[in-house]
Amino acid sequence: HPWYAGGVRRTLVFLTLAVCAAAQTQWPEVRREHKPWTRWWWHGSAVEKDTLRTELQRFHDAGLGGVEITPIYGVKGQKHKTLPYLSPQWVDAVRYTTREAAKLGLGVDLTPGAGWRIGGPLVTEEHANASLRIQKIPVKGGTTFRGDFAGRAVQAVMAYPAAGDPVDLAGKAAWTAPPGEWTVYVVEKVLSGEKVKRPAPGGEGYTIDTYSRAAFGAFFDAFDKRIADIPNGAVRAWFHDSFEYTGNWSGAMLEEFQRRRGYDLRRRLPELQGEGEPDRVGRVLSDYRETLSDLLRENVVAPLSEWARARGGLSRNQAHGSPGNLLDLYAACDIPETEIFGRLGGSDSDPLISKFASSAAHVAGKPLTSAESFTWLNEHFTVTLEEIKRAADQLLVSGVNHIVFHGTAYSPPDAAWPGWVFYASTQLNSRNPIWRDLPVVNRYITRAQSVLQSGLPSNEVLLYWPYYDVLDNPGPMFQQLAVHSPVWFYQESTGPVAAELWRQGYSFDYVSDRQLSGEVARRYRAIVVPQTRRMPAQTFERLMGLAREGATVVFQKHLPEDVPGLGGVELRRERMRKAKDALRFAPGRMGIPEARLGMGRVLLANAVERALEAAGVARETFSADGIQFIRRAHEGGYSYFLVNGGAAFDGWLPVSAPMKGAVLMDPMTGAAGVAEVRQGRVRLQLQPGESMIVRTYTSAPEGMAWRYLTPAPVPRPLEGTWKVKFLEGGPELPAPYEISRLDSWTLQGEAAASFAGTASYTLTFPDPGLGKEYLLDLGDVRDSARVRLNGREVGTAVMGPYRLRVGGLLNQNVLEVQVTNVAANRIRDMDRRKVPWRIFHDINFVNIQYRPFDASGWAVRAAGLIGPVHLIPLQ
Repeated sequence: HPWYAGGVRRTLVFLTLAVCAAAQTQWPEVRREHKPWTRWWWHGSAVEKDTLRTELQRFHDAGLGGVEITPIYGVKGQKHKTLPYLSPQWVDAVRYTTREAAKLGLGVDLTPGAGWRIGGPLVTEEHANASLRIQKIPVKGGTTFRGDFAGRAVQAVMAYPAAGDPVDLAGKAAWTAPPGEWTVYVVEKVLSGEKVKRPAPGGEGYTIDTYSRAAFGAFFDAFDKRIADIPNGAVRAWFHDSFEYTGNWSGAMLEEFQRRRGYDLRRRLPELQGEGEPDRVGRVLSDYRETLSDLLRENVVAPLSEWARARGGLSRNQAHGSPGNLLDLYAACDIPETEIFGRLGGSDSDPLISKFASSAAHVAGKPLTSAESFTWLNEHFTVTLEEIKRAADQLLVSGVNHIVFHGTAYSPPDAAWPGWVFYASTQLNSRNPIWRDLPVVNRYITRAQSVLQSGLPSNEVLLYWPYYDVLDNPGPMFQQLAVHSPVWFYQESTGPVAAELWRQGYSFDYVSDRQLSGEVARRYRAIVVPQTRRMPAQTFERLMGLAREGATVVFQKHLPEDVPGLGGVELRRERMRKAKDALRFAPGRMGIPEARLGMGRVLLANAVERALEAAGVARETFSADGIQFIRRAHEGGYSYFLVNGGAAFDGWLPVSAPMKGAVLMDPMTGAAGVAEVRQGRVRLQLQPGESMIVRTYTSAPEGMAWRYLTPAPVPRPLEGTWKVKFLEGGPELPAPYEISRLDSWTLQGEAAASFAGTASYTLTFPDPGLGKEYLLDLGDVRDSARVRLNGREVGTAVMGPYRLRVGGLLNQNVLEVQVTNVAANRIRDMDRRKVPWRIFHDINFVNIQYRPFDASGWAVRAAGLIGPVHLIPLQ
C-alpha cells in the first residue's frame, strides 16, 4: 500500500520530517487520514450510483476523510432495488464508489462479509464456526460400553476411573469396564449454529471457524474470485469488527494443543470442564485459552493482514471481544481499532481499555490507531455535538488518532424523514439537524489528528499486562475479553495500577509477553510489572536480560509467584527459580529494594509511583488539575494534546519536557501562536471541556504571539428585542416571532415544540463603549450556534461555555445567532402521531436498552438560544 511504502519506520520518519518542514505555528498539511471517517451502512445494498455520488460529495463537504462500507439487512418495500451481496452488480457498485471517492480525495474501507462476522454462503459446514461438546456417560465396572457415533464428528472417547489414569477408547467398538466406577467422556466437534449477524441479502450463512487456517483459506479463495473486478489498492483497508463469534473449538484443536502445550488434552477433560483441584483446573484452562489465542492470531488475524496487503490494502481489526491476547491481536494488523460503547463515564467507555489498541500500535510501530466511535453515545436523535466532541477527546488522549464515526446509513433522496437509519448509531447523516454544524467538529478532530499522527509516540513507562493471570482462573471454559464491563481488566492487578498511573500523570503503554524486546524497551524509561501470579519463565528471563542491557524493571510488591500452564511445569519452575536466585536486593534510593543487574536495575516496591520517582521517571503534575494529556515527540520538542476535565484553568502549566519555548494551537478554532513561557512552565487558559495542543521546542519558536484573554469582571447583558425566524428543518417551519426575554422556542406552540432544525435570532444593539474587543457569551444554547456580527462570520460554538471572541463594534450592531437543535422533538412528534418510519427488516428498531424504540412518551426537549447573552470586554 503506498501509504505504508517502505515499512513502518520509514513512514514514521516521513511523518516527522513533514511536520518539521512546516512553520512552527502552522498546522500540518491535511491528509484524508487526518479527517474522521464514517461507517457507511448499505441497507440491503439497495444503492444507486447517482445517490452514491451525491452522498460522497456530502461527506467530502462536511470534512470526512473516507467511508467504511458495511452491507446490512434491507428496508421494507425496497427489495426491487437490492443488489445481492457479492453479485456482479454489487461488486460494480463498490468499484464505482471507490472511483468516485478517489475523485474527491476520500478513502474507502470494506468488510470481508455482510453484516458482522466473516461468513455467509461461501462457508461450508466443514469450515463453519464450531463448538466443543463433551458427553459424560457413567459406566459401572463389569458392564460393556458400546459407542455408536455414526454421523457425528467425535474426536476422542476416554474412560476415566474414579482414581487413576484414563483409558483411550478410540477405535474400540466395545469396551468392558474394569471394577469400579467409570465415566466415559465423548469429545465431539459440533456446529455452533452461529451465522452472520444482521446480514445483507445474499450474505446469509455460517460464520467461519476462527481458529482454522483451512477455513480462512477456503473463504478468502472464494471471496477473492467474487471481488476480482475490484482493482487492487482501490480499498484502503479491509475491516474486521469486534470478535462476536461464539465457537470455542476447531477440528484440529486436540493436535494443536498437544503440539503447543506439550501434553494430551484428552487426558485432562475433567479439568477442562472445571472439575478437580482448582490449581490444576486453572492451569489446564489457561493452556486451552492460550491455544485459542495462538490459533486466532496465526490462522485468522495475521492471514487477514497478509491477504489485505496482497490486494494492495491494509487491515483494520478490532481485537476486543475475542478470547485471545488483545495486545498481540491488535498488533497483528495494520490499523488496530478499539471502540467506545454507550454514554461517557460508563463501563463500556473507558480510556484505559482504549489504550490496549493504541499501546499495540505504539509498541509495534503502527502509525494509526482507529476507533469505532460514539456507538450508543446517547439515545437516538438526542446526541449533541458537545457529546461527540467530549467523546472524541477521550479517545484522542487514550492514543487513538484515526476516529471512525458510528455512523452513517445510505439513504435515497425519496425516503421520508428521518430516512434510512441504523439501530445503534449516533445517526451522523445529512438528515439529522446536527449535520449542519458537524463540519466544525470534523475540523476540530482533523486538526487534532494531524498532530497526533505526526512524530513518534512519547510515553515513559511500559506496563506489563499479566495475560496469564487473566487466563488462569476456574471460571467458564470460554472467556471473551470485551470492552463492555471489563472485569477481566480491573479484577487483576493491571487495572488498578493503570488507573493510578493515569491519575498521577504518568504516560504509559501496555506490553505483552510477546512484545517485550530490547528494541521496544529502549524507547521507554521503565518497565512496570504489577503484582503477577503467573508469568512464563522465558518472560522473566527476558526482563532480566533487558535489565542487564540497561532497563529499569519495577515489580509491584513481589516477583511473579509461579509459571502458568501444566505442560512441563516443574522444568519451567526451575528456570524461574534460577532466574530469581540471581537477584540480590539491597535498599536503594528512597529506601526501595533494588537489585543491580548488568547496566540496569530491578526494583521491588509496594507503591509503583514511588519506584518510578526513585528511578527518575518524570510525570506531568498538571494531571492533579484534571487536565488529561497524551504526548508525542517531534523533531525539536514534544506535542502535548491537553483536555481540561476539571475546573477552569488560567495559569502556568508545568511540563516535564525540557524546553526553551512553546506554541499553543487551538484545534477548535485553528488559532496558533507563540506561548508565554517561564521556567519550564507554559501560560495556559482552558475552560472546562476545552482542549489545546502545546508544542514545546528546545529553541525559541518564531511567529505571532498567542492572544491571551483578560476579561473584565463585569459582563454587559445584551438587551432588546430578538427577531426569531425558522430557517430549515421540519416537520414544518413554525411562524416567526419576537421576544425580549430569551427562552426555549418550544414554548411558541405545537409547531415549534415539534420542530427540529435551525432558527435565526437577530438583535440590534449599540456599542457599549467598554473596549476594543469582547467575548460574546451566549449563555445556554440548545444545541449549537453559528454567529454573525454585522454580516461577518464570527464562528460556531458547539459546546459550553458558548463563548466566541469578537472584534470592534460599530455604533449600531446587528448580531445574528443561528441555533440548531437535535432531532428529539421531531421524532417524539412522529411517534405520538404514529407515523411509520421503522421500516427495516431486522431489529426494527431498538432504544439504548435494546427494547423497542418509542419516543412518544418523551418530554419536550428545550431548544434554541436560551441565554442570557452577554458581552464581556477584553482588556
